Amino acid sequence: MIRRAWVVPVWTVIGTLWVGSAWGETPTPLVLQRLPSPVVVDGRPDEAAWQAIAPLPLTQYAPVHRAPTRERSEIRVAYDDHALYAAGWFHDSEPGGVRINSLYRDRWNGDDAFAIYVDAFNDKQNSKWFGTTPGGIRFDQLVSDDGATLNESWDGFWDAVTTVDERGWFAEVRIPFSTLGFRVEDGRALMGLTVTRLVSRTGERVTFPDIDPRFQFRQPSQAHEVVLEGVRGERGLYLTPYALAGHSRSAGADDDGQAEAGLDVRWEPTGHLTVDLTLNTDFAQVEADEQQVALDRFPLFFPEKRRFFQEGSGLFDFATTGGGRLFHSRQIGLDANRQPVRVLGGARAVGRIGAWDVGLLDLHTDDSGVNPGENFGVARARRAVFNPHSTLGAMVTSRAGGGRHNLGLGLDGVFRVVGDDYLTLKWAGTRDDADADADGSGLLDRSLWNARWQRRTNRGLSFTTELLRVGPAFQPELGFLPRRDVTTANAVGNWFFFKDSHKTLRRIYPGALAFHTFRNSDGALETGTWAVWVQWDTKAGGGGWIEPKVFLEDVVAPFRIGERITIPAGRHTFADLQLVWLASTGSRLRANVDFRAGTFFDGTRQQLIVAPTWNVSPHLELGGSYQLSRLRFRERGLAEDIHLARLQVRTAWDARASANAFVQYNSTNDRLDLNLRLRYNVAEGRDLWLVYDEGVDTEREDATGLGVPRGPRSLSRALLLKLTWTVGG
Repeated sequence: MIRRAWVVPVWTVIGTLWVGSAWGETPTPLVLQRLPSPVVVDGRPDEAAWQAIAPLPLTQYAPVHRAPTRERSEIRVAYDDHALYAAGWFHDSEPGGVRINSLYRDRWNGDDAFAIYVDAFNDKQNSKWFGTTPGGIRFDQLVSDDGATLNESWDGFWDAVTTVDERGWFAEVRIPFSTLGFRVEDGRALMGLTVTRLVSRTGERVTFPDIDPRFQFRQPSQAHEVVLEGVRGERGLYLTPYALAGHSRSAGADDDGQAEAGLDVRWEPTGHLTVDLTLNTDFAQVEADEQQVALDRFPLFFPEKRRFFQEGSGLFDFATTGGGRLFHSRQIGLDANRQPVRVLGGARAVGRIGAWDVGLLDLHTDDSGVNPGENFGVARARRAVFNPHSTLGAMVTSRAGGGRHNLGLGLDGVFRVVGDDYLTLKWAGTRDDADADADGSGLLDRSLWNARWQRRTNRGLSFTTELLRVGPAFQPELGFLPRRDVTTANAVGNWFFFKDSHKTLRRIYPGALAFHTFRNSDGALETGTWAVWVQWDTKAGGGGWIEPKVFLEDVVAPFRIGERITIPAGRHTFADLQLVWLASTGSRLRANVDFRAGTFFDGTRQQLIVAPTWNVSPHLELGGSYQLSRLRFRERGLAEDIHLARLQVRTAWDARASANAFVQYNSTNDRLDLNLRLRYNVAEGRDLWLVYDEGVDTEREDATGLGVPRGPRSLSRALLLKLTWTVGG
């Protein structure tokens, strides 16, 4: 029954794709003006050259679309032979209310903001996001899948300077063409451009172009096409050697002196292709992972934060229903316990060749004695078909080492059918040397199939229906797979109501979901989740929701939660109610609260998550979260309180000198972790880091039998000094 419901006749797909290719009118591209004379990027856009550039027409996006704006804004964008420039005049009727909450790099924290989104290839799917605040910090991200995926770990080479006075604040931005990467035809470059200003304390946001709030303002498909004339793609070569020294120690081992050196090379042979080479790669300065607590029987997912893997990361996405991925770069250079494995070196290339987006990656890790030396390879290609919002692609993955070779192949298509409706089709298969043809596993058993029909809108009806089948022998060793040998059928929908005339509420959106996962072996419903909710956003930028939810879990084998709880095999039905409050991001002191309570397998659960943030001053931010999960199984006489606490202290003397202390405690393993990072940013790409890591076992059990509990014990420690110094251009 389920399979039949998902069969889509070929003629229907072809017909709707043809309709989709003709849908919508594209506004006439805007020809950007060239700067008539040089400007100095000093946060004071007072040169005559800026006055010769016409300001962009701005429209209020929020809190009420196209309403008159309270604060006056002017944004001008221009270019010269080497870079794209932007300037902003952000007047404020209450200059004392201009929000400068943080001076920490890459940390937007409720500040007023000015942002530029550039879809350099004008592919309507991907863009680079460059933002700054009145405090002069820079934050940059990669936007992919038409705004559905954001990569906050990417850093580009660019400059932003701001000033503040009694009139408001002002900004100047310079983005080198080598950072953008674009294609030139007959001296002309066609890109997508969106700019926006946020007044944080009121939630007022203006944009160019005029974007209907049924779309996210960051979606590349909503950008306005702009033309740069008389330009050429920049060819660049950047060398970034590093030197590292310090001490490190693992549990049961003596301190080990450490001295390392390595080299990263970025070469841009054309304006639309970037090649990165790395030798003896090091990631010492990467922020520690946030600890997680598993309250089910499935593996936890940790995002990629390492800089080497960020450029063009959206191209390498091959994500499926349920959180699976054919490629997950966290499999490279980290073992199963998230401990580093030496990366000897490798290369990656990302960009566009003709009509194709292409990505290649090859890295080799060292033999650690525990983990064998391995080679990791990925090839990805994708191009637009039918219309600018539809793509076809393929991916190949390879993981070889220790006498084993695992291959993966994926094919995917995203098709804009008509209006806001999209059809996504994905297939992936794997082949491993450990497979035996004699075991009877054919192509279907070694494959994953995924289909999704989605209406992408934030006004009126929005929905997603999807089907996934994972075979029992499908094992992407270079990816992430929560479950195998299952079939999943999901549906979720929202109906968005905008409340333009309401004083407090911006929009309300009730919704519902029904998720079902069936075992392929016997067709039994293994996991079911059903929920309804009412969610709301406020005009000040906050929100929340109320959500009752019902669960069904058919547990085949018992599994453990925390230190003392074992969930027995059997069929469990339970339910809870969740209440969430999200504070306005513009407040200097704010807290998000998430509370849920109800039954849980054959017991009960009460869970509270509180995440406060206090911007004491632009130089000091205190934040963190605390999660308490109270599990009670009275009939079995079991109980456990699981605690997960995080404390984060961010300090910044200015936009260059900063420190970040991150302390975490997880009661499921009685572990306390400290990650301290001090950074001095000499210039873009030139940094001095001091990093201190410590892991402490806080369990105070009596290991001697004499009734004397032992004190905390250090599990690992590292103190490292690292210098990176980029040269070239």
